Amino acid sequence: MTTNAPPTATPSTANSDHIAPAPRVSVQAFCESVETAAAIQAAGEDRRLGKAHLKVQMGGIAAAVEAYRTSATPNVIVIETMGRSDEILTGLDSLAEVCDGDTRVLVIGHQNDVQLYRELTRRGVSDYVIAPVSTIDVIRSICGLFTASDAKPVGRVLAVVGAKGGVGASTVAHNIAWATARDLKLDTVIADLDLGFGTAGLNFNQDPPQGIADAVFSPDRVDNNFVDRLLSKCTDHLSLLAAPATLDRVYDFSTESFDSIFDSLRATVPIIVLDVPHLWSGWTRHTLISADEILVVAAPDLANLRNTKNILDLLKVSRPNDRRANYLLNAVGVPKRPEISSADFAKALDQQPAATIPYEPQMFGTAANNGQMIAELSASHRTAETFRQLAQLLTGRTDSKKSKSSLLPPILEKLLKRA
Repeated sequence: MTTNAPPTATPSTANSDHIAPAPRVSVQAFCESVETAAAIQAAGEDRRLGKAHLKVQMGGIAAAVEAYRTSATPNVIVIETMGRSDEILTGLDSLAEVCDGDTRVLVIGHQNDVQLYRELTRRGVSDYVIAPVSTIDVIRSICGLFTASDAKPVGRVLAVVGAKGGVGASTVAHNIAWATARDLKLDTVIADLDLGFGTAGLNFNQDPPQGIADAVFSPDRVDNNFVDRLLSKCTDHLSLLAAPATLDRVYDFSTESFDSIFDSLRATVPIIVLDVPHLWSGWTRHTLISADEILVVAAPDLANLRNTKNILDLLKVSRPNDRRANYLLNAVGVPKRPEISSADFAKALDQQPAATIPYEPQMFGTAANNGQMIAELSASHRTAETFRQLAQLLTGRTDSKKSKSSLLPPILEKLLKRA
């Protein structure tokens, strides 16, 4: 029986094809043969996968299921299986229970079966390739997941804004971005939108010669390559789009001035964290409304309560089909300062805070002066864990994975019925 899966190209044909490079994504492969593992490892060294973080290990579906019981899944999982059709489907059933909903799955199988291909497609598998595979086959399959006409944009935009000036929204945004990159292993860009007074460069101990101002003031030059050249690398998975933090020009923008930059980032980076300044203008309003997830940072006082309520109410009306924006209380417990309790805050907003971060001037002051994140000073500190949990919440990479699987609609339907 022949499959209707795309035929494997010969080396001469494959090398003549144009294959668009993959964006900054994480790829983990679980192989059963050394030949397939070698082909995938070689693919990771190709220029078209130069931005991707690729890891190859042995064990097939069983190893993948075990690995993701306790950790978040990457952007792409590559599975090689030598099993029969029923064994493949059973294995994918198990993988579905531990797989995050937005993860793309590529299966390399040894069964040339059209019914299997159709069933895998129905269950949400992105592609099925028949072994043996060459390096160029792997490159084409992984890159094709992000360049097909019906491919979803890879990036998710997270906007962090303060309900009032000086509440620590930038510090929160930077630590969430760092936790997303370091702990969740997701390639992340932190974009500092406070061009006049931004602190991302200081907090990450970076002084790049170029940054976001070069893009926003040259809209005709903005494309993926141009924006990529402006990024300053902070860690293996974290890059910075820095603000100039100078006052030699006036930073007045039209409503959609940043859209082309965000579109370019969204096309190539899984997570974009926007450090939105505390000001109200057409472009900040547009930026918040357009983001995928929003976090409002507030201090426990009356002005912050009023402002948080105004922001959340506006976003609820402007985004009727989205999840409600989150908020957190920062610097709680300042000595001798009258504060509104977390319970009263939640009652007034009819919403619990996503987190409550205590007032710890020594910890945060030391981190700021050293150009470090909280987890770099103390990875086990309770506030570092809070930032990890916020990263999971905003990226959708929670520990409760079963309800988010895109691999197995029948399981999802059962879970939804129970809810």
